[in-house]
Amino acid sequence: MAARQVLRIGNPRLLQVAEPVTSFDTPELEAIIADMFDTMAAHDGAGLAAPQIGVNKRIVIFGLEENPRYPDAETVPTTILINPQLMALDNTIEEDWEGCLSVPDMRGLVPRYRRIRYAGFDQHGVGFQRDVEGFHARVVQHECDHLEGILYPQRIRDMRMFGYESELPGEEEEETP
Repeated sequence: MAARQVLRIGNPRLLQVAEPVTSFDTPELEAIIADMFDTMAAHDGAGLAAPQIGVNKRIVIFGLEENPRYPDAETVPTTILINPQLMALDNTIEEDWEGCLSVPDMRGLVPRYRRIRYAGFDQHGVGFQRDVEGFHARVVQHECDHLEGILYPQRIRDMRMFGYESELPGEEEEETP
């Protein structure tokens, strides 16, 4: 298919709550997903939400094996997650650095649950769930926030820990999507 333009912070479409997917195994859904994977690959992303390419549907994709943006990150299985539901598995919250294709060249220290369960459907309408932790859990939470119209800077507790990558002192952690 084709890599699409990624909407950037300030675009009002990124602030909308996405609509549920109601039809699975359709050519339209397959085309959206293919474009999402092409777009994510073109930008060396670890994840992407449909609203980031202007599609107001509850679809996220993610996955990481070898990626120059995340040289030390753990592997995250390539996943299509439609109509996701998230649940924290405990109250442990960790702060770590995140970036976003919709907030280019910037990073921030973002609190996220360390362990979560996510459930949803694949492109065929088959339900599944996974219990995950660490970077995998962070990526899923970050991408699912897009479905609620939330960008990671809205989650930052201390705005002194938000800025351009080139300007942040001592920011040496892994970056999320």
